[in-house]
Order: sequence, then structure tokens, then C-alpha cells
Amino acid sequence: MSEATINNWKSKYGGLEVSEARRLRELESENAKLKRLLADTMLDNVALKDLLAENV
Repeated sequence: MSEATINNWKSKYGGLEVSEARRLRELESENAKLKRLLADTMLDNVALKDLLAENV
């Protein structure tokens, strides 16, 4: 593990308790999942609009 990685972790999680850091990681993971779901939904929406435009 590089020293830069350790410094990044310290700056990100330095003042947090273990439970807080764990919760932060969980929230970041959930946020990433929700962003993927939103992107997929937006792509589906565009595809449906394109399909409707072709049928008109």
C-alpha cells in the first residue's frame, strides 16, 4: 500500500469513528447504485422517446 493511499484515507476518514467510516462507505456504495439505476432509466426513456418518434 502506498503512502499516498494512506494519506488519502487519513484525509477522508481521519476524524471519523469506525462505525461512521463504515456507514459512509455504505452510503457511497448505495449512491453509486442509485446513480446507475438513474442512468439506466434515462437511457430507457430516451429509447422509448425515439421509438415513439419513429411511429408518428
